Amino acid sequence: MGSMDREKLYLQRAENELNLAKSLFRISDDADLKDELELKPATTFYSNVINACYYCVFYSAKAFLMKEGIKTEAPEEHRKTYEEFERCVSKGIIDVELLKIYKTISVRADELLGIFRTEKKKRGHFTYQKLPQANKIPAEESLRNAEIFFKNIFLIIGD
Repeated sequence: MGSMDREKLYLQRAENELNLAKSLFRISDDADLKDELELKPATTFYSNVINACYYCVFYSAKAFLMKEGIKTEAPEEHRKTYEEFERCVSKGIIDVELLKIYKTISVRADELLGIFRTEKKKRGHFTYQKLPQANKIPAEESLRNAEIFFKNIFLIIGD
């Protein structure tokens, strides 16, 4: 598989995560959908929205880096990807606003899910600090940011 194919694959994965995030947010916010899906009225997936948004940004960043000829792998693939993306910003290759979005989503996902910490522990179990309902506003913000990030990377890489 060539690097162009990998870029497209990462972009597809990013788009899937974004679509998942949108769907989970909609289910969490829509009483009729919950009823149709036989979910309890208090059921929400806001934590999962944040998680999916993070992965949308992560896979988008991987696609961008692949386009630049930069490959990141385990161990600590998430940390390495962020650091390489940050280097591209410092070199002026990509807009600093995208790095701000990446950082915001990474911090939120790390606080909620321990993305960077658990990677060091070989993906240990997640710990949730808040009730899922308390994550609605951060989930909304993450969703907006993930859409902006994905759309910009998509425009850079192309169709």
